[in-house]
Amino acid sequence: MANGITPRIKDYSQWYLDIVTKAELADYAPVKGCMVIRPNGYELWENVQKNLDSLFKSVGVRNAYFPLLIPESFMRKEAKHVDGFAPECAVVTHGGGKKLEENLYIRPTSETIIWSMYSKWIQSYRELPLVLNQWCNVLRWEMRTRLFLRTSEFLWQEGHTAHASEAEANARAKQMLEIYKTFVEEFMAIPVLAGDKTPAEKFAGANITYSIEGMMQDKKALQLGTSHDLGQNFGKAFDVQFINQSGTREHVWGTSWGVSTRLIGALIMAHSDDQGLVIPPRLATTSLVLIPIWRQTDERSKIIEFTQQIKKSLEKQHKIILDDREQYRPGFKFNEWELKGIPLRIEIGPKDVENKQVIAVRRDNKQKIPIPVNQLIDKIPSLLNEIQHDLLAKARIFQQENTKKIDHYPDLKNLLNQDGGFAMIHWCGSSECEKQMNTETKGTIRCIPWSAESEPGHCPVCQKTSSKRVVYAKAY
Repeated sequence: MANGITPRIKDYSQWYLDIVTKAELADYAPVKGCMVIRPNGYELWENVQKNLDSLFKSVGVRNAYFPLLIPESFMRKEAKHVDGFAPECAVVTHGGGKKLEENLYIRPTSETIIWSMYSKWIQSYRELPLVLNQWCNVLRWEMRTRLFLRTSEFLWQEGHTAHASEAEANARAKQMLEIYKTFVEEFMAIPVLAGDKTPAEKFAGANITYSIEGMMQDKKALQLGTSHDLGQNFGKAFDVQFINQSGTREHVWGTSWGVSTRLIGALIMAHSDDQGLVIPPRLATTSLVLIPIWRQTDERSKIIEFTQQIKKSLEKQHKIILDDREQYRPGFKFNEWELKGIPLRIEIGPKDVENKQVIAVRRDNKQKIPIPVNQLIDKIPSLLNEIQHDLLAKARIFQQENTKKIDHYPDLKNLLNQDGGFAMIHWCGSSECEKQMNTETKGTIRCIPWSAESEPGHCPVCQKTSSKRVVYAKAY
């Protein structure tokens, strides 16, 4: 096992957990089901926040913050919503040494408290649209947890918007899913399928839920982001009305949308290998590590000086680590930085100083590339861009090779039980057929993809006609 990491082929689940703990991304908290996010993991989350927040603001989103505690009466105003979250809720019954007059829910999501405030703030169409987001934590009492992928407490962002029309709200819900798709593909280098969730899989309290679905290296699906068209459900529950341009009162239309620290788990499972973490350059805090190599003491000062000059020439463009620790051999350092996923390793030995060059080693494919010092400023950004491009291309090929059209029910069962991957199947739209497939295959309809072309076919369960295919897979 490289760096003490269980090989993927031997035990994929343990491989994943080994990378999380040994790359020092997170650790188990004293509270069951919770995690401590360590600096290496939190830096990744900060990069998610920074880049995603910039994309949000480019389409008019503003940040705010709402309380952690939600009155029980608020949770009960939208019946479908509270029924959907009731099993996962943690409730505060005492405070200040006394029983509370009203129980307080630790937020599993914030629709109710945000819409209670919208009822105070919105009176006229002139105040719409109201487009807010918050970066925060939530608590859902999960029974079966896994670091980053599913924990009782996790970090996320949740956007909540109010609109004057159904069409405007729906357009915003779709726009935010496209923002997620752009971020996940362009920054995380994970190809995704975007589409509608089935009514059985939609968010509690939503009219329509949209999602992006990615394929992990074990061929299971992972939902990476969701956006919800809430219709007027919360507008009516909290009596959020506005005077429209015709002078009449009506309830506002809403959306909500979010991604979480689950994205860190996706990054690990989509790209990493048996040596450890692989980080796409656009999401990496540290772009490259410089490792000076000397065998004899009299070589050290010349190599260190050469390395420091290189660092100085590159550090305005890139975040760099210079690993000149004397207590560790080069091989140990190589393994450590491979484990932690630094995109590029720059090796500098006596011959490199002589030849005025360095050896760049790509983390993704281990390729070694000699680069003359006078070409570094141009070549390093080019190499990082190549790594980013190649990671997405590799993941896209993997997804395409493991996505198959399936027309017969026995073939669907065989695919999910043996090879795995995405099955593109026809579905009649019946919840009974969906439930039967879920029970018998342990898979789910991941989404009805927006990219799906019209194609006549038959539901594999009941043989009724269908006009397009849906994505079916086992999932996390």
